[in-house]
Amino acid sequence: MKKHSCLFLILVLAAFTSLAAQEPARFIDSDTLQKVKVELLQKYGESEKFRIERGVGQVADLWRAADDSVEGFSTFCRENFVPDGTPLQALFKKLEFYSEALGGHFNEMSLDKDQPVDLDWGEITPLDIAMNGFNPAAHISEDLFQSKLAFISLLNFPVYSLQEKDSLGAKWDRRQWAYARMGGSNTTRIPAEVNQKISALMAAAGRYISDYNIFMGSLLDPNLATMFPSDMKLISHWGLRDELKARYADRQGLVKQHAIYRVMERIIRQEIPAVMVNSNRYQWNPFSNFVYDQGQAVEVEREADERYKTFLDTFQAMRLIDAYSPLYPNHISRSFDVGREITEKEVEAMFRELLSSPQVKKVAALIRKRLGRKLQSFDIWYPGLRTGANVPEEELDRIVREKYPDAAAFEKDLPNILVQFGFSPERAAYIAPKIQVDPARGSGHNAQAQSRKFKSRLRTRVPAGGMNYKGFNIALHEFGHAVENILDLHLIDYYSLAGVPNGAFTEAFAYIFQERDLEVLGIADKDPRQKELKVLDTFWGAYEIMGVSLVDMKVWHWLYDHPQATPAQLREAVVAIAREIWNKYYAPVFGSRDQVILAVYSHMIDYTLYLPHYALGNVIQFQLEDYLRGKVLGPEMERMCLAGNIMPQQWMKNAVGSEISVKPLLKAVDRALKIAKQ
Repeated sequence: MKKHSCLFLILVLAAFTSLAAQEPARFIDSDTLQKVKVELLQKYGESEKFRIERGVGQVADLWRAADDSVEGFSTFCRENFVPDGTPLQALFKKLEFYSEALGGHFNEMSLDKDQPVDLDWGEITPLDIAMNGFNPAAHISEDLFQSKLAFISLLNFPVYSLQEKDSLGAKWDRRQWAYARMGGSNTTRIPAEVNQKISALMAAAGRYISDYNIFMGSLLDPNLATMFPSDMKLISHWGLRDELKARYADRQGLVKQHAIYRVMERIIRQEIPAVMVNSNRYQWNPFSNFVYDQGQAVEVEREADERYKTFLDTFQAMRLIDAYSPLYPNHISRSFDVGREITEKEVEAMFRELLSSPQVKKVAALIRKRLGRKLQSFDIWYPGLRTGANVPEEELDRIVREKYPDAAAFEKDLPNILVQFGFSPERAAYIAPKIQVDPARGSGHNAQAQSRKFKSRLRTRVPAGGMNYKGFNIALHEFGHAVENILDLHLIDYYSLAGVPNGAFTEAFAYIFQERDLEVLGIADKDPRQKELKVLDTFWGAYEIMGVSLVDMKVWHWLYDHPQATPAQLREAVVAIAREIWNKYYAPVFGSRDQVILAVYSHMIDYTLYLPHYALGNVIQFQLEDYLRGKVLGPEMERMCLAGNIMPQQWMKNAVGSEISVKPLLKAVDRALKIAKQ
């Protein structure tokens, strides 16, 4: 998972890119606006008409009485408009320098101050909590406007709509794209006190999720016997899901899978006893939901809708932006039109096309045959189509512990892994030192650098005694994020184009690295159907996460329709929506109705509307992997990443020659099924 250090980072980088005024009425009157445009047009000529019209209007949209008088506005525009050519290039270069300096240092400051919460440093103190919620950049956006720095950028670099970028972007050269990104597409000028409140709410949600662990040695089966090692502690949902997947290689694993599934259901429905969250004081039978103390049943309270209270807090945090973003007046539109630059309608259509495809039942039939039983609801996470799926996790844990006794050992091995993935020794030696590996408190993430002066921070769980397979698998995922970050930050031609178009693309690279985990461990796949099975595994993963994403998307629409909802009402809505999506796309395949498991992902709680990135990432991953067949990953990944932060479909065409679509995956599934059945 790619992690932004905090919302403030977005605001820092967006301080130069705002477009929408807080005040409903524009302070600058239309006569003044027109007069300034005419003066500039007479001075600089018709060739500058578009930039003058757009730039002066952008400044007027955000100019307030507190910024200066009407006369001051006119003087500012006359003195700060820069003509195209060498003068504009010089201004752009300076703005890029300042953007990296401010964004990079504030990002690093935030990452440093949050280490006691993000990393496995022991108990979190009240001081750590206060510091975690503190946003050192809360004032930076408004400060840049008040100092006129943000207005200089707005005056000289047009902001383009999604439609304009779609139609014009294919014809832009690299400099034009960099200019467009400097203008940007953010539409907010948010007061410092609002920024601070948003940061505090999001930080609290992150802490809630990072400390949501289940002590598996405390779980009891229906006969009140323990099932898991006493020292096993799994975070929800990641650890629980991955342990469930690991039990497919365990001959006695079915009862354990049912137990994990019941734990997940209890969490979703908020039926989990509060004393079982991040504690091993008691024993718990998740089937009956009874809690025991030294073999005696005890009365305890359930977790009191804390999951949904936290969810509501993040919703309210995003709603605080709405009043300052009239062009994109809710988090849903900002998430898709601005954050992904792909409309929600397009994304949803892709998901529904795959979910309702005839290929789903065909792949399900193959899985049913391989399992030798009817499908269970948790088989949405069936991993048996991928390489090494039959290697017991205990054996994988042993191999990983020996190879990586601590985080430092994994960091030391990064150059070797890169060489295994086809990077040259020279490029591996360039990339690896720019990545720092830390033991995570949560499941793991990569905190990407925003300046070439700082390292990309890769975090994964490293238990006492050494890294285990779950931590290693996550570490490779985060390594994919980190390498993408290094390539398109350090090697990019324009800082304004650093990064990939949206989170789905970095997730695709993370998946590509993660899929090669057993290759790194030296476990070879001897199955001649390896490539075909990998296609089917990618498809099954997309089938699962697309349903999860639709739940997330639909819940956000419900939230905007019910902004005053209570945690209990949100809980009931999430459960109902999860059932609805399950019954439409999964019940016909699994034969069971009204399952709620699609609502288990913790991202719903602390990463607002991030889940569609994973689903799109699956689609993009397949198209990239399909293109990469017979090619070397290292140089091809570098070529792809250096396209930078252009429009998603244009990036994809540059990378593989076609747009993002589920159709290539569906066609590949049909081909793969013919071979996999042999």
